[in-house]
Amino acid sequence: MKKQVFKFLAKVNKAILPSYTKKRLDLAKATKLQMAIFGWRVYVTKNALD
Repeated sequence: MKKQVFKFLAKVNKAILPSYTKKRLDLAKATKLQMAIFGWRVYVTKNALD
């Protein structure tokens, strides 16, 4: 069940949140909000793939 929730969240993230890797965002110059979004996407993706 937990994996299904994270798979759903991953689909929502892909549809709503911006993709900073496609925009070639330099993480050293990213704002705190951009880093939080990036971290959230990594967390959800990691748990969806486990």
